[in-house]
Order: sequence, then C-alpha cells, then structure tokens
Amino acid sequence: MSLLTVTGLKKYFPVQGSFLRPKQLKAVDGIGFSIQKGETLGLVGESGCGKSTAGRTILHLYPPTAGEIVFDGETVTASNVQRFRSRMQIVFQDPYSSLNPRMTVGDIVGEPLDIQKNCSGRKERNERVLEQLLLVGLNTDHLTRYPHEFSGGQRQRISIARALAVKPEFIVCDEPVSALDVSIQAQVINTFIELQEKLSLTYLFIAHDLAVVRHISNRIGVMYLGRLVEVCEAKDLYVHPCHPYTQALLSAIPLPDPVAARNSKPILLQGDVPSPIDPPSGCHFRTRCQKKQARCAEEEPLLREVAPGHMCACHFCE
Repeated sequence: MSLLTVTGLKKYFPVQGSFLRPKQLKAVDGIGFSIQKGETLGLVGESGCGKSTAGRTILHLYPPTAGEIVFDGETVTASNVQRFRSRMQIVFQDPYSSLNPRMTVGDIVGEPLDIQKNCSGRKERNERVLEQLLLVGLNTDHLTRYPHEFSGGQRQRISIARALAVKPEFIVCDEPVSALDVSIQAQVINTFIELQEKLSLTYLFIAHDLAVVRHISNRIGVMYLGRLVEVCEAKDLYVHPCHPYTQALLSAIPLPDPVAARNSKPILLQGDVPSPIDPPSGCHFRTRCQKKQARCAEEEPLLREVAPGHMCACHFCE
C-alpha cells in the first residue's frame, strides 16, 4: 500500500523580470511518484535539479504551485497540513545550521513534543527525549550540552532524534550525510537503516552520491532540471540504466579497481545545465544528449514504463 503519492507536483519561484513579463524559476516541474510503507525511495541528481525543493514542497515547507500530495489516503493541503506534521518529518542537510546553538540537546529534541503537545507532563517529556537519544546512539550525558560541543556526525544524530521525537511514519532525508566525513557517512547511513527496521519508517532519501543511495534505497528516482527522467528498482538502475543522463551519472562513479578504472570510458556531457528559468523546449536534457534527434526539441518525453517496474522519460530509451 502506498503511504505517499505525489502527482504533477510543481514548485515555481518568482524571479526578477520585466513588469509585463514576470519570470518564474521552475525548480520542480510536474513530478509524480509513490512510496510504499516501509520503503526507501532515493532521489538523485546533480546540484540544482530540484530534488531538495521537491522534498520540502511535499512537506509544505514550500507551498506547492500545483499538483497533489496524498498521504495515507488523504490529500495534504495548506489548510490541513498541521495535522500531518507529527507524521511527516525532515532531517536537513547541514547539522551545523539546522540546530539552534542557544538550546541544549534536551530542549532541541523536546521542542517538537512541546509544539505538538504530545506529553502529559515534564516527566513523560524527559523520558521521551532520552528514549530518542538512546535510539540514535547518544546518552544521558548529552542532554545538557550544546550543539557546538559535538562533532558533525553527533549533530546529525541529534537532528535524527529530533525528527523521531513525535513518532513519524515518513521522513524526508535531505542529503543528510553530504556535509559529513566519509568515515562518518557510513555510520549515519547504518543508523537510518537500523531505525527503519526497528520503527517501520518510510524514507524519501535525497542525495547526489549514487553509492550512498544504492546502499539504502529500494527504488531510485533520477531528476534532471525539475523533472523525473527515470524511476526503477535500485539494483536495476545500476545494471540496466535506460536514460542517457542516468548512464552518464553512473559512468562517472569512481571504480576501486585500477584496471577497470583505466578501461572504463566515462560519458562526458557537453555544455552546461540549462537555466530552470528558461528551460529548453521538448526534452530538457536534449541540449547535452548525444542521442538527440529532431523529435526531442518538439515533443516532451513522458515518464513511461519500458520494462516491468522501470519508468523512463526518453523517446529512444528502448
């Protein structure tokens, strides 16, 4: 059963233009997907493709320009989103800026409980806070300390504990390990996996590191310039990538075997990423694609099933 279904989601930001012709930055331009209960959907793409904006728009941290968000069978709107706040949470990218430096760890983790009024008294609140800290590998000694006293990995664990405090079912993980050292990234990823198994959580895991996404995701969606270009099972994506953009991304992954690395031929994309203010007609990727034809400029490719469970938005992906 789908816990979250997104249909035709758009998020446009107004930008400076002429008085008669105002312009819009099309950060998210009509994406759609569903996530099953207990599943992790990875969302990947290069910087500026709109993946973080998509995650925040789903939670109504940004009001959607258009589209429908259905959570557990009920449409989420601006008027009823407060009822879903305790069921949908987010872990932000940078633990250095997402934690209030003037608050202790106990107050940071306990703040969502205070806002949602989930506890009957101070004793229950303190028990809940300690419970969340123990879940993420911290202890009672950390309750009265401040964020600056912790390492980056520990700060991200505090962010995870804060997200878990109200017992959510769905968490948007917005590049939660990209600001951490490589040695710490694996520990935090394993924490996410353990918590998912223990608490039956559902994740939208946003990242640009394809190795990280492969490790944690059941399915992966690839975004380019505000649109989804490919969605499929994680294993299938790495074995049978269909879209030319996905193929280019995978070819750029460093290989640990020196011989294989020397024999590999990365696909080099030509030109720069087009502006989301004035994207190309038809297929957004056509200006950098080696397989482009006249049809690509005239007709937008729709996300369609090219194999069981494998969706691709390319006219020639077969």
